[in-house]
Amino acid sequence: MYVSLVTCYPKTVLTVIAAITVALAVGLPNFKLDASADSLTLENDRDLDFFREVSKHYQSGDFLVVTYNPKVDLFSDQALNTLGQLKQDLLEIPGVAGANSILDVPLLYSPKRGLADIVKKPRTLLSPDVDRELAKQEFLTSPIYKDLILGPDGQTTAIQLNLAYDAKYIELVQERDGLRAKRNRGGLSEQEALRLEAVSAEFLDYRTKADARARDRVEQVRNVVAKYKDEAQIYVGGVSMIAADMIQFIKNDLVVFGTAVLLFMAITLAVIFRAKRFVVIPMISCVTAVVMMLGYVSWLDWRLTVISSNFVALLLIISLAIIIHLVVRYREYVDANPDWNRHQLVAATVKFMARPCFYTALTTIVAFASLVVSGIRPVIDFGWMMTIGLVVALILGFLILPSALMLMPKDKPSAAANSGEDHEPLTMIFSRIVENHGGVVLFGSVVVAVMSAWGISRLQVENRFVDYFHDSTEIYKGLSLIDQQLGGTTSLDIVVTYNPEEDRVELAVDDGFDGEGFDDGFESDSGFEDEGFDDFSDNSAKGSKDTFWLTVAGLKKITLLHDYLEMQPEIGKVNSLAILYQVGKDINGGLNDFELAVMQRKLPPEVAGVLINPYLYPAGDQTRISLRIHDTFPGLNRSELVERIKKHVDESPDFNADNVSFTGLLVLYNNMLQSLFSSQIVTLGAVFFAIMLMFVVLFRSLKIALVAIFPNILAAFSVLGAMGLIGLPLDMMTITVAAITVGIGVDDTIHYIHRFKEEVRVDGDYVAAMHRSHHSIGRAMYYTSIIIIFGFGIMVLSEFIPTIYFGLLTGLAMFSALMGALLLLPKLILMVKPFKLN
Repeated sequence: MYVSLVTCYPKTVLTVIAAITVALAVGLPNFKLDASADSLTLENDRDLDFFREVSKHYQSGDFLVVTYNPKVDLFSDQALNTLGQLKQDLLEIPGVAGANSILDVPLLYSPKRGLADIVKKPRTLLSPDVDRELAKQEFLTSPIYKDLILGPDGQTTAIQLNLAYDAKYIELVQERDGLRAKRNRGGLSEQEALRLEAVSAEFLDYRTKADARARDRVEQVRNVVAKYKDEAQIYVGGVSMIAADMIQFIKNDLVVFGTAVLLFMAITLAVIFRAKRFVVIPMISCVTAVVMMLGYVSWLDWRLTVISSNFVALLLIISLAIIIHLVVRYREYVDANPDWNRHQLVAATVKFMARPCFYTALTTIVAFASLVVSGIRPVIDFGWMMTIGLVVALILGFLILPSALMLMPKDKPSAAANSGEDHEPLTMIFSRIVENHGGVVLFGSVVVAVMSAWGISRLQVENRFVDYFHDSTEIYKGLSLIDQQLGGTTSLDIVVTYNPEEDRVELAVDDGFDGEGFDDGFESDSGFEDEGFDDFSDNSAKGSKDTFWLTVAGLKKITLLHDYLEMQPEIGKVNSLAILYQVGKDINGGLNDFELAVMQRKLPPEVAGVLINPYLYPAGDQTRISLRIHDTFPGLNRSELVERIKKHVDESPDFNADNVSFTGLLVLYNNMLQSLFSSQIVTLGAVFFAIMLMFVVLFRSLKIALVAIFPNILAAFSVLGAMGLIGLPLDMMTITVAAITVGIGVDDTIHYIHRFKEEVRVDGDYVAAMHRSHHSIGRAMYYTSIIIIFGFGIMVLSEFIPTIYFGLLTGLAMFSALMGALLLLPKLILMVKPFKLN
């Protein structure tokens, strides 16, 4: 039926394909990209829910950082005036809720003043009587600002732009995730299912608008900053800035990869086949597959991420590989049977190639489908997009090429066939190596296996986020500067909850604290007036539980952990209520519980916003220790660092580990990294198991299946081993390489074994069959592999470093797979002789 369809109704087939393509392409204006932070986290990560909850409690929304290094002295009038004007311009940008800089943070040490003075008249760097040299020393050495807003060089500072907290975003995503979790646990009622569908659509629409606003805001920040480039070295940093740049990276990669791959395909097809029809038809087939898929994901509003966007280039390359196998076989029939008509040539081609192409496409589909178990949303999307795309490419390849050939004049035999000469293909070199130096092939394979095993044992997942970008990009420069000069980049929050039934704290009150009653030290030390205490008493009548962390015992407890964290070399700036403890010692000689309670009520917003509010959530009796990690620290091991801190908490008699929780971008990123090892094992295991089953079904022999799978296992392990040997860690891109290698590499194995089986039946001579197989199908394997290798090589043009590694590693893996199919596979066949000759 299929053969009759493409040979008898070619116009109808092509018309239907064109109509479907146009219908899908209508959705292309709805095409969207996604580079949000959520797209780079684990699927169903419970730590992500906690992260959002903490952000909601502490109203800690996203922020942008604008670094500022003037060409004149930072503390000169000129530099400070410029900084002030820059800050004012940035504050006018919609969505910027506030800004912190050296200009407006309260000064407590320049010089030291009593608490009463601080309450009555907070001072900043712009106050008329401030000594700027003293202020500079405060920024460099005080527990509040050290390693935070002024670099060690005394010349580099930053403006932190606090973005408006998006409560609606958090509420929508929490409701959606809650319903999803309930659905996964035991199902939803009909009403809940409808609500899940509605809230998912509402969240997606809201996030689309929020992302657009965020990108526009980043663009406005850059436009403002550009006006001051002549007066200072300025960089922009922050999660939303990275997301905006990632969107641009994806767009650039789509354009560059698509254009470069299409140009490469056209040149390659022209060189290989030297016939216009075999350039145009394959190109149309491949482009149609991509347009259909892009239209499909657009209609579904399925967003492309920096990882899944690679499916465009991959689909073009793999679609071309399918077409080339068909064209090579078709031309072989034309040369061998010059008297056949178009119907006979097309029918013979599709009949012979249907089985091997179906199984090669199926194995590649299995490889990409295995990525859906990774637990990482961009990788899951990539797997599904490639799975669906390959089905489309296979169908189109077997419809467009034969239908188009039926509408064209019959192809003429090649010049070599007419002259009786047949130039020996390059692949014959490999068949002679197998025949004459088979032992060397086996020995080399063993060496590769041993080296791969050693490399895999050295494989790691730790990597530096800053290394994802070229050192010439603003992202790299900004992140490096913030990381090295301004206290670190990656955030880690430790949330401690006070439970009076579990945490029975009995700490000695010393080190400047006066915990023995409110009368002693109140008037003499604090200088506070009595007025306002009645008002405070009314507010504090809710109970001491609400203010435990602003007691001597609470502060002393947090200080113990704060001091431990500051001693860890990977950790940069640490902020917590412990700084309040230190400030109390420095400027007041100590604080008692009553003074702490008064401070919470009476401190001006400028001071409370620095010392108390970011670290206290009274409603839940929680306090937060906020710290930043030096991402460029040599040998940084995020997982080991978190476990080290947890162990310290577990062993400390002052904390109940059940009441201490960890969150922040470091935790979410580390969860993703640590999942890569297990995902790699699960993914490869699923691929090998599925392909082994298909080999058994296809070849109906366990012996042949084992012979076929071994070269592909070696190819996959060789690329992982190479990563370990050169010290390249696994990431969201490289985790896909091994599975893709097996899926695509197996194509050559299936085609070769299928052809070898046919050739050995001719005369029963295994060596002769090997030479004939290398001469025929070997050429198609060589062509497709070279196209895939160089096609992936085009990815070196990307602005995203993991994409470059992905392209180079996949190219290396495909070279290994090709060598395995042309050297190791035939040698194993000659040794085992698995085919029945009767």
